[in-house]
Amino acid sequence: AAMSGLEEEWWALRPREPSPSQCCGGGCKPCVYDVYEEELARWERAKATRDESALVGRRGESRNSELNPDAFTAFSVSSVRQLTEDTYQYRFELPGNGRLRLSLGQHIVLRGVVNGLEVQRAYTPISPGNAEGYFEVLIKCYEAGLMSQYIRTWKEGDMVFWRGPFGGFPYRPNKHGELLMLASGTGLAPMLPILQSITEDEEDETFVTLVGCFCTFEKIYLKPLLQDLARYWNIRIFYVLSQETSLENLPWSYQENTFTGRLNEDLIKRIINSCRRKPFVLICGSSAFTEDMNRYLKAAGIEEDSCFVF
Repeated sequence: AAMSGLEEEWWALRPREPSPSQCCGGGCKPCVYDVYEEELARWERAKATRDESALVGRRGESRNSELNPDAFTAFSVSSVRQLTEDTYQYRFELPGNGRLRLSLGQHIVLRGVVNGLEVQRAYTPISPGNAEGYFEVLIKCYEAGLMSQYIRTWKEGDMVFWRGPFGGFPYRPNKHGELLMLASGTGLAPMLPILQSITEDEEDETFVTLVGCFCTFEKIYLKPLLQDLARYWNIRIFYVLSQETSLENLPWSYQENTFTGRLNEDLIKRIINSCRRKPFVLICGSSAFTEDMNRYLKAAGIEEDSCFVF
């Protein structure tokens, strides 16, 4: 039998089941699927009682301007800065000089709609946790990426939907003697708030060795910020540039702490041997990068319980 017009309207309001690509796989609580289950239950109750008002907020959107793990909140893009040909730094406004209140290394989930498809992706803000009135996200756009197509359209004043926070590394000052951070490309993002919290806290005497892996010198993000951090007595920063063949073309200030080629088992062992204390290792990058790092660390005698993967 044909559906009545009213019936059709109700089906049009039914929440859409997330596709597997919308789940970031990070074990978020709640996950996109949990949110979908809740919305579906709300829709079924509303349909049974024919009460459309019960669907208000059915899109899982929050009306207040605070970040919320259960609902998406709109934030306005206040600036767009291109860092390399495919990487951008986006700044979002927090009304009333608010703070995001994330603990270190937590990520937030972005929702985009591309060609009528809803896509969700997780990103880690790079702004300090105590930043007032704004937060910043580092995003690499991929040629064929669905979300990237959407992100590339952003301009100042656009409203963008985020929810969170999720995950995070339970960092406590002085808990570890030394942190060894292994970051590939935008994997730098969760490391920055941790580094900044260590340098801003005079009581925190944790040593940090950050190893940033990039293709070329040009592709190192946020050089001025990294150079500032490297001036602290307890912070060392190394760069590993896979597509540079010689260090001669680099500024002299980079030559002694840069390696060409890939971050391999030998280099990992050398870096660990040069650490001042036995390190606790933080890893962030592609799944292939993470797999390689885990293998090299094991060979270097670093146990699994001394590693955390973002």
